Amino acid sequence: MSYSVGQVAGFAGVTVRTLHHYDDIGLLVPGERSHAGHRRYSDADLDRLQQIMFYRELGFPLDEVAALLDDPAADPRAHLRRQHELLTARIEKLQKMAAAVEHAMEARTMGIDLTPEERFEVFGDKDPEQYAEEAERRWGGTEAYAESQRRAARYTKDDWKRVQAEVADWGERYDALMAAGGTPDSPAAMDMAEEHRQHICGWFYDCPYDMHQGLADMYVSDERFKAFYDAMRPGLAEHLREAIRANAARHAS
Repeated sequence: MSYSVGQVAGFAGVTVRTLHHYDDIGLLVPGERSHAGHRRYSDADLDRLQQIMFYRELGFPLDEVAALLDDPAADPRAHLRRQHELLTARIEKLQKMAAAVEHAMEARTMGIDLTPEERFEVFGDKDPEQYAEEAERRWGGTEAYAESQRRAARYTKDDWKRVQAEVADWGERYDALMAAGGTPDSPAAMDMAEEHRQHICGWFYDCPYDMHQGLADMYVSDERFKAFYDAMRPGLAEHLREAIRANAARHAS
């Protein structure tokens, strides 16, 4: 059985553009073409895409992924074992990926063919390529990005649980502030903005007020960040931006 590029994008939760890019650079070249010249992906191609996505989720650059997968001496099961070791050291949300690796190992050993949906269900509805490359493009050359990477590499599962708990608690309290009619320039909103800044400083990198204002603009202009904050409460992204600006002005005076 073979699958179209649209079907594979749906299975894996990646964009068609990502699959085209992988084809262009030779990382994932579909094994077949239709009579009309359209890409058709085999089960072997899906296996390779699964491996690519695991390594990308773990932060491997594309050239290193290609080198790992194209090593003629590599054992596919060794790839899975290595991924399993790396994944179990990562944050809680990646534990599903470790289970998926175990599933793939068992399926390979027992000769069980996984469905396309089973291969990629661990990644949910996000494209790891999109976020990894975006972060590198925006901040890869900055000290803040390097410091964030250094700190995050040391965090344990419990550390990430605390990060998530702090974010959830902050979001609930900001929701309550807006529900009570608090304006962005109110002392309570500015205090929430300062807590937001301190969270970044405490967990990831030093975030002075000018940088915090730059982030605030991105929270509104970037649809993904805006969706994250607006999921806590509609309009929260813009409210927070104004509160961050007001907080920065307060500390500048």
